[in-house]
Amino acid sequence: MNLLRRTPPRLLTLLVAALGTLAFTLFGLPLPFLFGPMAACLIAALLGAPLKGLGQVSVGARTILGVAVGASITPALLHQLPLMVGSVALIPVYITVIALIGVPFFNRLFGFDPVTSFYAAMPGGLQDMVIFGEAAGGNVRTLSLVHATRVLIIVTIAPVLLTQLYGVTLTNPIGAPATTIPLKELALMAVAALVGWKGGERIGLFGASILGPMIVAAVFSLAGWIHMRPPKEAILAAQYFIGMGIGVFYVGVTLRELRQVVVAGVAFVLVLAMLAAAFTEIVTLTGFARPVEAFLSYAPGGQAEMTVLAIVAGADLGFVITHHLTRIILVITGAPIAAKMLGVRKGARDRS
Repeated sequence: MNLLRRTPPRLLTLLVAALGTLAFTLFGLPLPFLFGPMAACLIAALLGAPLKGLGQVSVGARTILGVAVGASITPALLHQLPLMVGSVALIPVYITVIALIGVPFFNRLFGFDPVTSFYAAMPGGLQDMVIFGEAAGGNVRTLSLVHATRVLIIVTIAPVLLTQLYGVTLTNPIGAPATTIPLKELALMAVAALVGWKGGERIGLFGASILGPMIVAAVFSLAGWIHMRPPKEAILAAQYFIGMGIGVFYVGVTLRELRQVVVAGVAFVLVLAMLAAAFTEIVTLTGFARPVEAFLSYAPGGQAEMTVLAIVAGADLGFVITHHLTRIILVITGAPIAAKMLGVRKGARDRS
């Protein structure tokens, strides 16, 4: 333990994540570069290891997935957009149902204050919901743990459901080796990642590390300048840092938080799972989408994590991401407005 305390936290985090990746690879477990770091860092964090995230390095890794999504936006996909209208139109209904169930769920069953309950229920991006909740007077630690738990469980159970219910093998090639991609396209991908990320931050774009690169890469793709996703090695690196980041969120969790906040997050995920299953069935039965695409489109996980799953499942990436972008945009733009209109204010009732 003394050795652990003397090791720089970020170096320790990298070592733990690497061990997790190695263990998952040796045992032939699925998605070792995503689940290996996630599981190892989660266990280490709960055991009290002084882990620490890698800051901008981890954020930068998400740009790779943004470029991957942007590269999938082709003229052929644009022609398919009218076919998605029916399924996309259900997203606002989906969000509304989640909010109507989720807010009283957290407020009445677990005693969260009104602001914390509202933003804990919103199926938006983790960072965005924490920022909005903090600005409105919510409990930042509670919001972080609830949303981290949502992402953790969805990312963990989604592959199981894909393989067991839909017969997906999760062995779809995630990308070509870097040596087989023209240097010109690799350079353009790097430009899309950096310019999109930093340019997006400069103009205040939400989710700039993914959406910025996605927009620039989409322009390059539609112009015919790039024709492939980022190389396999880059996407594996993105998985590694994303998995690590999910696990590190649990550093410093107390037994009280495990009993109250994390249990609340787990219970709410069960509610979300039932709602997602219902909407997946509706979309499938109405013929709006195939079962795998419908499932991945309505699974309320993080945008980056669902991008990884869509790639390895061989799903229509453009279809899946269109739905997640719609959900995220509606929640981010609508949640603060709805909270104000509903008069959501911080109250005294908060056992978290």
